[in-house]
Amino acid sequence: MAEIEVTQSDAIATVTINRPERKNAVTGDMWAQLAETFRGLSANADVRCVVITGAGGEFCSGADLSAREGSGRPVHQLAAMRHVNDAALSLHRMPQPTIAKVRGVAVGAGCNMALGCDLVVASENARFSEIFAKRGLSVDFGGTWLLPRRIGLHRAKEMALFGDIISAAAARELGLVNRVLPDTDIDAFVDEWARRLAAGPPIALALTKRMLNNSAHVTMEEALDDEGAAQTVNFGTKDTIEAMAAFMQKREPKFKGY
Repeated sequence: MAEIEVTQSDAIATVTINRPERKNAVTGDMWAQLAETFRGLSANADVRCVVITGAGGEFCSGADLSAREGSGRPVHQLAAMRHVNDAALSLHRMPQPTIAKVRGVAVGAGCNMALGCDLVVASENARFSEIFAKRGLSVDFGGTWLLPRRIGLHRAKEMALFGDIISAAAARELGLVNRVLPDTDIDAFVDEWARRLAAGPPIALALTKRMLNNSAHVTMEEALDDEGAAQTVNFGTKDTIEAMAAFMQKREPKFKGY
């Protein structure tokens, strides 16, 4: 059975980390597979939304450290971290909207994989942690970039320096997640969000996502210039023409992505 499973329903792709016997801990080979998977989906015009989740009622317990326990060697050597970083960047660069569907644990790199998605929907049983410090490690998988943007610098430091386990309810209060739902409701909710995103205008959504991701690095003037350039691209597509026609005809638009 594949440790990284990809399924597609209409324009929605679901990436499932499938190693439930280890709470979906990710090995070195799996990081490389995740990076390749994210890049492949990014280039697939038939995919308009990507859902990331884990098998067996858990999201992801981070990197699998068991292979080197007791070896006396550093767990994260530079070469190994290249695969982790490649996966993180490949996820971040995806043009499609991404949703993390989180049940159970999302800790360490697994926590940051969830936060690296555009939207995070958590079950009431979800638990989050930047557990690195408790393992003698520093934060990775982009957590030092993601956390301050999600919850502010001082709360990010609290999470990263203590490594405490945070409940789904606490994560919602901090602003780590978009929604917290009963476990029985999470699948239907994520399916609805994914369908709505997949039905949206792909080019416009990708441009909006990129500008929001870059917003902390640009001035207001630069942001306005970027928005003008994006709108110029949008008005050159058939999707904008379709949206205007649908508005006039009082129907839902059917976007094609060109």
